[in-house]
Amino acid sequence: MGKEENEGLYIISVAARLAAVHPQTLRLYERKGLLCPQRTAKNRRRYSDADIERLVRIQELTQVEGLNLSGVRKVLDMEDEISSLRARLAAMEQEVDETRRRLMEQLSQMKKQVALSTRPPTTIAVRRAARGRGR
Repeated sequence: MGKEENEGLYIISVAARLAAVHPQTLRLYERKGLLCPQRTAKNRRRYSDADIERLVRIQELTQVEGLNLSGVRKVLDMEDEISSLRARLAAMEQEVDETRRRLMEQLSQMKKQVALSTRPPTTIAVRRAARGRGR
């Protein structure tokens, strides 16, 4: 997620309106650990776009899927874990690609070195060898 998406922009009443819930519902979700809005210096909640997306997801899980808040927590935890694993997998794939590229480059260099070391001797080298001076 980008920095802007995690920046606390909305006060609780605006966040509640954006997510189509009552402000008390946001407080409940926070108490249950489903939501963790940023706080101002005066300890007032500020909700980000990512918080709003999470609120909408919680509403979908409770109202459409019929999950209780315990079930919602488990689903959200699993979704967070999947997201984290996907990010790790993408980083690993990028590392493998970079390693493959470096290995192919090294192989190419080694092939060039082998080709240079197995070239037939030049005419000068043959003449020197024939005269016994091919050191």
